[in-house]
Amino acid sequence: MYAISLGDDGAELCPLEPWQAEEFLAHIDRGREFIGRFNGLPDVVTDLESSRAFLQAYADRTASDTGRIHGIRVDGTLVGAVIFRRLDVRQGVAEAGCWLEPAAVGRGLVTRAARVIIDWAVEERGIHRVEWRVSSGNEPSIAVARRLGMTKEGVLREAHPYRGERHDEEVWAVLAPEWRAARAARQAP
Repeated sequence: MYAISLGDDGAELCPLEPWQAEEFLAHIDRGREFIGRFNGLPDVVTDLESSRAFLQAYADRTASDTGRIHGIRVDGTLVGAVIFRRLDVRQGVAEAGCWLEPAAVGRGLVTRAARVIIDWAVEERGIHRVEWRVSSGNEPSIAVARRLGMTKEGVLREAHPYRGERHDEEVWAVLAPEWRAARAARQAP
């Protein structure tokens, strides 16, 4: 399997596939409570069968070119993921997302991994707009959107029912010309 280096700290970005369901479940179990604060994934992936089904759903999205999932590994251990929950090449719009288990927080892994998949979406798939939807209370994810150069476009008030409560959802986005300009600025001497 291929891996894309995310820097010199042993972090890599790799595809996640259904045959990795056991490893994926162990990863979710390690971060279940932490991930579940703002992400419904731990409520969906509860056993080996549901882990395999989740990864198969993303394999099907990959095959139909409507979504993607990539694992974030550190020294070979799966510690998180970045995804395109939605990928609409015809419309030129994608929605990115992420999660990490607690041991991997604070190292810039999501920002580095998201840059890789956004670069791919913009340059290889012709995506014009990449969205980042996040609970207003999820400060770490909002910080990632800022580091990615996204613009906060609005708040969908009480739009997201989660675990018996309604949460405000912020919509952040970056357009392809903005993305390219920011990348050029990062690469300038």
